[in-house]
Amino acid sequence: MKIIDLTHIIKPDMPVFPGTETPTILPTNTIAKDGFAETKLSMYSHIGTHIDAPSHMQAEADSLEQLDISHFVGKAVILDFTEINGSEITKETLLKHKDKLKELDFIILKTGWSKYWGSDKYFGKFPYLTEEAAEWLVSLKLKGIGIDAISIDDMETRTFPIHYMLFKNNMIVIENLTNLESAGEEIFIFSCLPLKYENADGSPVRAIAIKDTF
Repeated sequence: MKIIDLTHIIKPDMPVFPGTETPTILPTNTIAKDGFAETKLSMYSHIGTHIDAPSHMQAEADSLEQLDISHFVGKAVILDFTEINGSEITKETLLKHKDKLKELDFIILKTGWSKYWGSDKYFGKFPYLTEEAAEWLVSLKLKGIGIDAISIDDMETRTFPIHYMLFKNNMIVIENLTNLESAGEEIFIFSCLPLKYENADGSPVRAIAIKDTF
């Protein structure tokens, strides 16, 4: 069994969605002074590698702690869209991978955009799903969709149609994944366990790929 980390590290100078504050990581106690170490963390719920819950944009929808724990673990495959023409991941593009998309829980979209993490380009024109593509993915009855970019929607949108479509079908969205090239193209077990807090509209996660289990 091989475990691969797909998570960006959380630190004060990390990239965040425009308008979001960067995290505060404040040592409150030290071994030298107090005999133990403790840190105060202050951060938004949608920071770094994180999950969007259906309740992120839909009133009365499930928050993360309301979803069964099994909703965050399952079979996944990575689809490579680093070489597509343009920014749209279309239904036709997805259908080229149709044979790989049977009995899965998660589909992870590899855009290659994680290599721009820490630069202004990270917030630029990354590949994103069209509404038709998202509608087709919904028909597969997945638990969620992941992406190695800051959003599953076009960065210029103000209506977030892809988020809404997935949330209406009780799917989660995992954003800001990284290191996808290390996970390969075969099916693996994907885990993205969130913090369990009340009314959780989102949460940073430690996303991992568990390989060689089949």
